[in-house]
Amino acid sequence: MRNGFTVLALVLALASGWAQAADPAPAEKTPQQNKMATCNKEADGKKGDERKAFMKECLSAKKETQQSKMKTCNVEAAGKKGDERKAFMSECLKK
Repeated sequence: MRNGFTVLALVLALASGWAQAADPAPAEKTPQQNKMATCNKEADGKKGDERKAFMKECLSAKKETQQSKMKTCNVEAAGKKGDERKAFMSECLKK
């Protein structure tokens, strides 16, 4: 009878350990996972080779530096003055 209780206690201890190990806490997403989620949303509606090409381009795209973005926006803002230029630059730099 004593061995039966020992075996039962051991089985319960192991079972409770397995239950805890089976439910890991959710980890935060990595930057790559976030990028994948963003690209996946943008690829909505695309199928087959078109989607594959889009995802490849989206996932491999390097984020444009602020300095590079400023140069591009300045070129595009040529001819605009005052509030119009200010509004354009603000919107362009957000992209």
